[in-house]
Amino acid sequence: MTLQQEIFEQIKKHQRIIIHRHQRPDPDAIGSQIGLAEIIQASFPMKTVLAVGKQVSGLNWIGEMEIADDDDYDDALVIVTDTANPPRVDDNRYTNGQELIKIDHHPNDDPYGDLMWVVPSASSSSELIYDFYHQFKKELTLTSEAARALYAGIVGDTGRFLYPATTPHTLRVAAALMATGFDVTAVNQKLDSIALPVARLSAYVYQNLEITDAGAATVCLTAEVLDQFDLKDAGTAGVVPLPGKIDTVVCWAIFVVQRDGSYRVRLRSKGPSINGLAKRHDGGGHALASGAKAKDMAEVNVIRTELAEIAAAYQQKGKV
Repeated sequence: MTLQQEIFEQIKKHQRIIIHRHQRPDPDAIGSQIGLAEIIQASFPMKTVLAVGKQVSGLNWIGEMEIADDDDYDDALVIVTDTANPPRVDDNRYTNGQELIKIDHHPNDDPYGDLMWVVPSASSSSELIYDFYHQFKKELTLTSEAARALYAGIVGDTGRFLYPATTPHTLRVAAALMATGFDVTAVNQKLDSIALPVARLSAYVYQNLEITDAGAATVCLTAEVLDQFDLKDAGTAGVVPLPGKIDTVVCWAIFVVQRDGSYRVRLRSKGPSINGLAKRHDGGGHALASGAKAKDMAEVNVIRTELAEIAAAYQQKGKV
């Protein structure tokens, strides 16, 4: 029996299924979670299927979260999508079910769960959910709402098919999802649009970006900056790809202040691996897209120095 077959048997076995994803979700976290919930619910209407976690207003167009009581976890199957590390799971009751399954496309550096289906080469967890559906399509139903959520997740995590994890298979999956008939243009426009405060913050980022000769770019969004643009951490996601649009930038970090004075660090790269840097600073992720933490400005400056060294080493190898 394959791993996917074991997961399917667990889904068929349990009457109640609760699906979690990571904190501060992106479109792939919500898309894979909602897409899987929709597929299971449409395929097994008598089951109770709950997608749980903090509701994020900017992504509620993909799907709404539901409320799970503590008692709902008794004898339940819990599935966590798109979450590499246990501390990042939204709602720590995810361990209270009878069985726990991890479905993810990040490196499996922090294993958890009774069953783990992890494919780091996949473009997104939403792509994996479609692959799961396709493997058992004789018994599963893909609704247009499920397809819409999965498509949003794939487009979000591939940067509109710009990132290296995009494969011919990714495009075939996207085409199959589009064929279900949801409004593709509306989804693409929604993913591409930004609020006016984020547009103004974008100008600030470009104006204040510090770029080394080797192409390491950094910008720090302090409390004063966020207040100036009337934004919180969640509202800064739209500026993360911006430094990469500059032709001389090869890797970059955006530091965003948190309530306790620490900094969330969003790391991205066009070539040199940056997940080792992330791991040294309480984080992790993909080679070209990772996250980390800095407890104060001193650690922010350490990360800036290390990122500059990574870019310089990459340049010396003749990659730039």
